[in-house]
Amino acid sequence: MPASTQETVSLPFADRSAAGRLLGARLLRIFAGTASGLNLARAVVLALPRGGVPVGREVSMALGVPLDVLVTRKIGYPPQPELGVGAVAEGGQPVFDEDMLAHLGLTPAALAPVVSRELAELGRRVAAYRGGRPTVTVRGRDVIVTDDGLATGVTARAALRAVRAAGARSVVLAVPVAAPTSVAAILAEADLVVVLVAPAAFRAVGEWYQSFGQLKDADVIRLLAAAAGPGGVAPGPGEGILRGVGPAHPAAPL
Repeated sequence: MPASTQETVSLPFADRSAAGRLLGARLLRIFAGTASGLNLARAVVLALPRGGVPVGREVSMALGVPLDVLVTRKIGYPPQPELGVGAVAEGGQPVFDEDMLAHLGLTPAALAPVVSRELAELGRRVAAYRGGRPTVTVRGRDVIVTDDGLATGVTARAALRAVRAAGARSVVLAVPVAAPTSVAAILAEADLVVVLVAPAAFRAVGEWYQSFGQLKDADVIRLLAAAAGPGGVAPGPGEGILRGVGPAHPAAPL
């Protein structure tokens, strides 16, 4: 699938919802292209909580497809938990940043206690967000995984591998902003990577948003409830097509 022409994006984004509307408009154009091989009739959006949910909500509205969450948890370096050395997604196996592990002199086995704690928290969040209902079926579907940005990429990698293992027909990663090096590294994990902008001066996802407040579980639950319609399908398509957005990056034929 050829990459599209670069278009102008105004930064910073106002907030995650504004970025999601732009991303939804871009994806709508991609799905409309007959050469894409993607089909809205079998598409679903899986948002990574918490920050990816407002983005995914807007994407699902633009496309008129179901929205659900794919819960992930960062695996942190024990002396410095905010430093992510891996991630795990529901239904998937832990994924580690091998270069980071080598740099820190760590092994996956040494991180087993951290992984156990994060799996427990992952289970708690799954129960909180879904209230016992099953996740949407992804087997045979075109799955769009959304987040509010791509920094190191290890969380997205864990999510994409879990979706692929669950039998998705194709896997699309869609984010408003990303580190250029992470985009290059994630291409092998998805059939298509859609990024609105990948600034050369990227340092952190939040710097590209005017409003980037921390979200709570209640925010995720509210957004999921608002998105659900008959059969769990989000209302759509939306009419809020804003300015043009950046390129789609092909990884492999669909």
